[in-house]
Amino acid sequence: MTFDINNLYRGDLPAPEGKWPGIPPFSFVGGNNDEANVPVAGLSEAATRVFQREGRKLAVYNLGGSPLGHEELRSFICRKLDIRASTKVHLDEVLITSGSLQGLDLVNDLLLEPGDNVIVEEATYGGMISRLNRLGVIVHGVHLDEHGVRPDHLGELLEQCSNQGRPAKYLYTIPTVQNPTGTCMPLQRRLDILQVMNGHQTAIFEDDCYADLLWGCPRPPTLWELDESDTRVIYCGSFSKSIAPALRVGYLVADSPILQQILSLKTDAGSGALEQMVVAEYAASHFDDHAEQLTSVLHNKAQVMSDAVKEAFGDAVTFDMPQGGIFMWLTFAENIDTALFAAEAAQNGIEFNAGAGWSVDPKWGANKMRLCFGNPTEEAIREGVGALAQIMNLS
Repeated sequence: MTFDINNLYRGDLPAPEGKWPGIPPFSFVGGNNDEANVPVAGLSEAATRVFQREGRKLAVYNLGGSPLGHEELRSFICRKLDIRASTKVHLDEVLITSGSLQGLDLVNDLLLEPGDNVIVEEATYGGMISRLNRLGVIVHGVHLDEHGVRPDHLGELLEQCSNQGRPAKYLYTIPTVQNPTGTCMPLQRRLDILQVMNGHQTAIFEDDCYADLLWGCPRPPTLWELDESDTRVIYCGSFSKSIAPALRVGYLVADSPILQQILSLKTDAGSGALEQMVVAEYAASHFDDHAEQLTSVLHNKAQVMSDAVKEAFGDAVTFDMPQGGIFMWLTFAENIDTALFAAEAAQNGIEFNAGAGWSVDPKWGANKMRLCFGNPTEEAIREGVGALAQIMNLS
C-alpha cells in the first residue's frame, strides 16, 4: 500500500493554501504599507552599527538577556508610549513578540478555553475572528458608532454572559485607528467603557497596532493607562505598520506577573534578535520623524482613495474618512454581497477584502468591503478603484 501522509493529518485543519500568484496590479488587501517610505537607508545604517557593536551576542539565546526581549527595544517602547500616548510603562511590563499575531495567540492561549465567551467589535480584524473560531469560543459582536464601542450594548453583552454563568473572558478592542473602520475612540468614550467594565470579571485586550499612524485627532491615552485596576488591560502594539510589516516585531504590555505567566507559554526560545536590535537602533533616533512622514503620505493616499471611490461609485456606497492607518471601510446597499465580485475582480488583477470576513456576523458584513490604500501607488488606487466599480456595475 502506498504511503499517504494526508491520512495522518488531524481532522479540523483549514483548507490548504494554494500556490501564491504574487501581488496583483491592484492589491487592496492585507496590511502592506508604502514601499517608498520603508526607511531602507536608516535600517541599513542601524544594522551595520548594531552588528559591529553587539553582533557577538547572537551566540546566546535572547542575546544573553531577559526572555522578555532586547532591553534597548523595550526601553524605547516605554519612551514611545510615554511621549506619544501619555502612557507610563515599566521595562518589566513589556514583552517582545514575533509580530502582533504572536501576541494575539499568546493572550488567547493564556485566557481562553472552548466554550468561553468573548466580546469583540462587530467589525474587527479578520485574523482575530478566525483565531477565535478555531478555538471554539463563543464570539459576541458589540455594536460600534462613530466613536467606537457603544457602552450601552457592551453593558448588555457583559450582563448576558454573566447571567449564563460564563462571564466574558475579555473585550477585544482596537480603540485607536480601528481596523477596519479607521475610527479613533475619544477619551470620554474610553472612560465610559472602563466604567461599564467595573464589577465584571472581564479583561480588556487592547490592540493598538495602527496608533502611531493617527492623523484625524490628538492621540488619547491608552486604555492600559486609564485602567485603575492595573491588571484588567493587556495591550498589544507593533512596528509592522509604522516601520515595515516583514520585520515581524510586536510587543505586549501587561502587569509583570501576567507577562511572567505568558512567558511560560512562549516556547520559541525568543523572538528574532536581529530584528529587535535593528529596530531599537533605528527607532531611538529616527522613529518620530519617520512616523510623521509616513503618516503624511498615508493621509494623502486616504484622500486619493476617497476621491476615487466617490468618483467611481457615486451614491452606491457610503463611508467615513479614516482617522489614520491604511484602510477604508465601504458600505453598499443591503442587497449587495461584495464577496460575489471577488473572483471576477481577481481575474482583472484586483484584490479586496469582502466585509463578511471582517465581521462577527458575516450576514451583517456581507454588504461591506475593506480596501487597503497603504501599498498601492496613487495611480494604482485611482485605476484599481475605477476598474472595481466597473466590475460591480452598481450605478
